[in-house]
Amino acid sequence: MGYSKEIYKATKAKMEERRTNAERKADRIREEVYRRVPQIEQLEKQISSCGILAVRAVLNGGDVKSATQDLKSKSLAMQNEVKKLLVQNGYDENCFEPQYSCKFCKDTGYVEKDGRTVYCNCFKRLLVATACEELNRTAPLRLSTFDSFNLDYYSHQVDKESGVSPYDKMQKIYNFCVQYAKTFTTNSKSILMRGGTGLGKTHLSLAIANEVTRRGFGVIYVSAPMLMSTLSNMHFSKDSSDSEYFDMLAKCDLLIIDDLGTEFPNQFSTTQFYNLCNSRMLLNKPFIINTNLSINELEKTYTARFVSRIYGEGIRLNFVGDDIRLRKSL
Repeated sequence: MGYSKEIYKATKAKMEERRTNAERKADRIREEVYRRVPQIEQLEKQISSCGILAVRAVLNGGDVKSATQDLKSKSLAMQNEVKKLLVQNGYDENCFEPQYSCKFCKDTGYVEKDGRTVYCNCFKRLLVATACEELNRTAPLRLSTFDSFNLDYYSHQVDKESGVSPYDKMQKIYNFCVQYAKTFTTNSKSILMRGGTGLGKTHLSLAIANEVTRRGFGVIYVSAPMLMSTLSNMHFSKDSSDSEYFDMLAKCDLLIIDDLGTEFPNQFSTTQFYNLCNSRMLLNKPFIINTNLSINELEKTYTARFVSRIYGEGIRLNFVGDDIRLRKSL
């Protein structure tokens, strides 16, 4: 899976919308200025006529250089007068120029580089964002929020060994996740959420995704079985778009891998999974991994070295309590 034709088409449509909106806004400002300061409209008409007169001078022959130089001087003087009048009336002197989102490509999505027309960096960023939206289209990102997380399902009974109740433990985890989402940056720490089934790992990771996405970051949520299947297929695929998919997973602002350990692991998928996580760690890109597996079980499947690295560079959240889904059904 990579950047399909639909993704490119959707991205180009967004670029065109940006460009159109910028130009329409500039046109509205021009219309407003003409109503408020009619003198500016008259000056712009005279500036335009100078261009026509210059063309005529070339066609008619004679002292073309002198004629065009004179018209150029008059045009420049009127342009300066227009800028002066704009500022006097509370406008920016360049307000007639469209304010494009990207000054390099002027929202066309293309730039010239080494004699070739290539995609602008702004288009590439928008392409990734559009692809992230498509990947998350069927993900349950909006089904879980911090507001809908109910701590009442956790027991207040104090654990004899830890001296802390599941409620108090989960309240601290909840507060940490809220703060993590509110202060998230692309350099935030990674998180390993570990614990039994139905303890709220998926809910809180999706709640983080909701808040982080709302703040404008690109988030990709994927289940471990789906991820491993795709990574395994990529190993045998000759499709160049697969490298783009891997690149998108490696470079998005936040990657969430849900239910690690529920997939059917094989040598290829495990290696690709390691490469993916290692790439993100080298780029200082955070990820959130949810798993029901114990540390020993993780080490058996993904090697002790790999688990040690995640533990050393990430934050461990150990979820406790009874299966919430069972309690909800009672």
